[in-house]
Amino acid sequence: MEKLKCVAIDDEPLALALIKNYIEATEGLQLLQVFEDAIAAIEYLSKYPVDLLFLDVNMPDITGLELYNSLAVKPMVIFTTAYKNFAFEGFELNAIDYLLKPIDYIRFKKAARKAIDFHQHKQQKEQDPSDHLFVYSEYKLIKIEVKAILYLESLEDYVKIHLSNGKMIMTLATLKKVIDKLPADKFRRIHRSYVVAIKQVQSVANRKAQLSNDTLLPISDSYVSFIEEWKSN
Repeated sequence: MEKLKCVAIDDEPLALALIKNYIEATEGLQLLQVFEDAIAAIEYLSKYPVDLLFLDVNMPDITGLELYNSLAVKPMVIFTTAYKNFAFEGFELNAIDYLLKPIDYIRFKKAARKAIDFHQHKQQKEQDPSDHLFVYSEYKLIKIEVKAILYLESLEDYVKIHLSNGKMIMTLATLKKVIDKLPADKFRRIHRSYVVAIKQVQSVANRKAQLSNDTLLPISDSYVSFIEEWKSN
């Protein structure tokens, strides 16, 4: 198994040493560098590819959130923090996990396993497209059957994935990013905010598509060609 290339960033020497020891003791992880200086870390990350960051939230020159947002290429990230209320902010950034200090090794390994699993699924998806969609939601990698998807709904920075069993999964992504992971012949955009599974459309009337669960979705002028395409299927 290819190891994840890791960098740890924390202005506290003892906390950084602990993370360093944990990374070196964990199968599947390879430590590249550790940094107490956030600015030096940014310079390094702009030059060298990294798979996973262990990133402290509270640092004097720049916060972990600001550092991560400044990166042109954003690797997976596990935030470390002494503050419990950070969890929601970490979710907003689509973090793999967050670790509350003081960090014990069992909890560290659990977070590392999430990162390893996510990386493996991502690689598998790129190499071997299947009938499943993998998305990251609430610190978990979710596997969704493509045939179970009714439609996608865009809500600013999030996408709601509506399923035929009535469940809904929310992921931090653009609608285009999710569409690109789906079979092009099975899904169509009908509105700036909606993508439908073509076979789930039961009827079309008054510029609205009625789905198999009786949901009505608008068809905008920009995507009205969908109506003729749907008729021919």
